[in-house]
Amino acid sequence: MTDDKPTRRDLMKPVQLLGLAFGAAAFTGIVTLVTMGFFQQRTSAELQHVGIVAAIAAGVAFIAVLLIVSLLLLAVDPAQVQKQIDRPVLFDPESDADDQSPDAAASGDSTRP
Repeated sequence: MTDDKPTRRDLMKPVQLLGLAFGAAAFTGIVTLVTMGFFQQRTSAELQHVGIVAAIAAGVAFIAVLLIVSLLLLAVDPAQVQKQIDRPVLFDPESDADDQSPDAAASGDSTRP
């Protein structure tokens, strides 16, 4: 008996999460190297300093992306992933019923500003 509902583990996919974080870290490191002039003629001390700064920036980006995406995935309810939504997402469910009644619009008793 297979259940087609995704689990939290299926949503998180640890390898994909780590790959996304590594890609962001690599991008940050390369941008830091280019903007600090690593590929120009520099002394070895300057190149070492640029490399250390780029490694620190890449590490911060890796950890930040990993934490942010993980926390955002925790906010997703796995049961709600495949649920069909037939109404606008940003509207309140209670206000949808109020907007459709003609008496509320005619009397001016709208709860929205």
